[in-house]
Amino acid sequence: MKSLLLVRHAKSSWDFDVEDFDRPLNDRGKKNAPEMAKRLIKKDIKIDAFISSPAERALSTATHFVEEYDKKPKNIIEVPSLYHASTESFYSVIEELDNDFKTVALFSHNPGITDFANELTKTRIEDMPTCAIFAIKADIKKWSDFREGQKEFWFFDYPKAD
Repeated sequence: MKSLLLVRHAKSSWDFDVEDFDRPLNDRGKKNAPEMAKRLIKKDIKIDAFISSPAERALSTATHFVEEYDKKPKNIIEVPSLYHASTESFYSVIEELDNDFKTVALFSHNPGITDFANELTKTRIEDMPTCAIFAIKADIKKWSDFREGQKEFWFFDYPKAD
């Protein structure tokens, strides 16, 4: 059994003097990201790999999660194809994961992350809010079998859900 946590980046700044790729988290995003990581820790969810889009807002969100898990930011695996990722990009990234990883947190962007989440199980969400987590369990031994493997909805959480 493998577990996948899809995490949309936390709330970012809309400073139009900055390129989209370089937009930082705003104050709310800097508050929500560690809070959401703490919710996972409270559920006793161990994360073996943190995989992120290299865009500033996604990478910063991943960094907050890694720090709450008492790990170093150098543990984040940056994957360029997760920026403006298509459903196919998500599958490709997941299918290449190391099989030693049991639970993976993947940090990316809308609209792709919502589209991908809606493809995985019968559970549908209209939109993944910023810093939302859509979690599934897959009945597979190897990540390369993820696309065809049996998947079940685990939980959906986001900052304003509490």
